[in-house]
Amino acid sequence: MSRIGNRKITLPTGVSASLENNCLTVKGPKGTLNLNINPLVEVKIEETSITTVAKNDSKEANVLVGTQNSLISNMVTGVNEYFSKGLEAVGVGYRFQVSGNKITISVGYSHPVIVEVPSDLKVEQVSNTEITISGIDKQKVSEFAANIRKIREPEPYKGKGIRYKGEYVRRKEGKKAAK
Repeated sequence: MSRIGNRKITLPTGVSASLENNCLTVKGPKGTLNLNINPLVEVKIEETSITTVAKNDSKEANVLVGTQNSLISNMVTGVNEYFSKGLEAVGVGYRFQVSGNKITISVGYSHPVIVEVPSDLKVEQVSNTEITISGIDKQKVSEFAANIRKIREPEPYKGKGIRYKGEYVRRKEGKKAAK
């Protein structure tokens, strides 16, 4: 049995949850999120908490209980406070330029890469080389950050590229002179 699935999710003040036709809706001060609940999982909503229970003892149901519980927990956290990911550009001439809903990324290509920001995410420019992506949906924030990082992943020899804030890049030793 999943231990995460047994976890009781407490609803903070100002956050409400409702269940209709296997669709869970969580409303909070930052926004509203919806989740389709798997038929193998039963969701019980009480006044201040949400619990998930497997409808049968199959392995798939036990796996899904933990997954659904984590997704619901992320929804409750997201509508109460934003999720955020920081990115930094490391390298000579590598920088971000945020203007409106577009990010212009200069990372050593012959042209700047322009990325459009989804409407439900916010991007703030901390400095020329740092941006912060925030939103209520953890999956969308992480996916957008990963797509930006994929434009120029950090390389192991000089460490240049776009990396998450605080990410450690394992460095390799370069070629040595012949003996």
